Amino acid sequence: IYDVPFVHHATMEPMNCTAIYDVPFVHHATMEPMNCTAHVRPDGADVWAPTQNQGDAQKVAAQVSVLPVDQIRIHTTLSGGGFGRRLEPDFVSEAVRVSKAVGAPVKVIWSREDDMRNGFYRPTSYNRFAAALDATGRPVAWTHRIAGTPLRLKFGPLEKGIDDSLVDGAIDLPYDIPNVLVDQATLELAPVPRGPWRSVGVSHNGFVTECFLDEVAAAGGRDPFELRRELLQKKPRHLRALMMAAEKAGWGTPLPAGHGRGIALAEWGPTVCVEVAEVVVDGDGTVHVPRVTCAVDCGPAVNPGQIEAQMQGGIVFGLSAALYDEITLAGGRVVQGNFDTYPVVRMPEAPAVEVHIVPSTDPQGGTGEPGVPPIAPAVCNAIFAATGKRIRRLPIGKVMV
Repeated sequence: IYDVPFVHHATMEPMNCTAIYDVPFVHHATMEPMNCTAHVRPDGADVWAPTQNQGDAQKVAAQVSVLPVDQIRIHTTLSGGGFGRRLEPDFVSEAVRVSKAVGAPVKVIWSREDDMRNGFYRPTSYNRFAAALDATGRPVAWTHRIAGTPLRLKFGPLEKGIDDSLVDGAIDLPYDIPNVLVDQATLELAPVPRGPWRSVGVSHNGFVTECFLDEVAAAGGRDPFELRRELLQKKPRHLRALMMAAEKAGWGTPLPAGHGRGIALAEWGPTVCVEVAEVVVDGDGTVHVPRVTCAVDCGPAVNPGQIEAQMQGGIVFGLSAALYDEITLAGGRVVQGNFDTYPVVRMPEAPAVEVHIVPSTDPQGGTGEPGVPPIAPAVCNAIFAATGKRIRRLPIGKVMV
């Protein structure tokens, strides 16, 4: 499905670097659970909800109340985290249904357990990689075969059978690799509700591609930063962010035993984000992340404070998923129910996050998503630098301890 011609003849180097990666279902775990207040009357309805999708909220409220759409008023409240979960109108439907039944205003607040076990989870994916390296350790061929549970299918038939949410961040790689092949198979492994999760497909493809690129660097005896720099010579925007992140993080300076640095890059729309994570691995395999350095190019920076806040939030959000988070099923039900079984990063664990905005006149992009994808591969690459152990499946804590 990728438009870079893939040529691999016997005269080329063999596919001498291979790996398999997979990622689990994960939940949005918003601090504010799903909730909605509705007041249905014969002449109309008012709905107060922290929704990310006013259009669908209005439509479902009209369907449930059996009222015309133009008689439904949606009042959007502040949200205690959305991350894509509040695009779904299921919690709006409940409140409207109950208000119509009792003929009075009703406020519905889900328990944490209801919220955790009735989510729309990020899809799983299974990834098989292979790369061919030339004599200098530079990749000259790259294959990435993806099998995953589809997300876009619920919105209608897939164009040419391709679910772009499964391949975002895997196609259109910024790296100068002459032969690239990416293909995708959709698998309906279980009737598990799925939905967009902050940074959508780039959240998992950023992890697997940036980790495998580190494997390619190691196989060719190359420094992972230096290899990226070489492969980004035709991408000046990406290169500027890479150079700034490495410089500010002190890439190449010595670290104590058990410490390591890892670097990773991701793009979301026009925005380019590079992160360097420093990790400390205890003797029992516990991973600590004391410092993350981030360089982001989102075009002309209108509100630097907001950019910094979005990067910090995205990094901690992505770090929770990388270290701890996985939704599992038993007997057809979600096992996890609260933060004891689905942990998030707490204040004592949160890294010091340094955000550096790349001065730029390039096209502007958003900052709500791009801070998330690089953190998991940056941490996993740092773990390899510290211990020699590769992490090819998330969450890290389940693999390391």
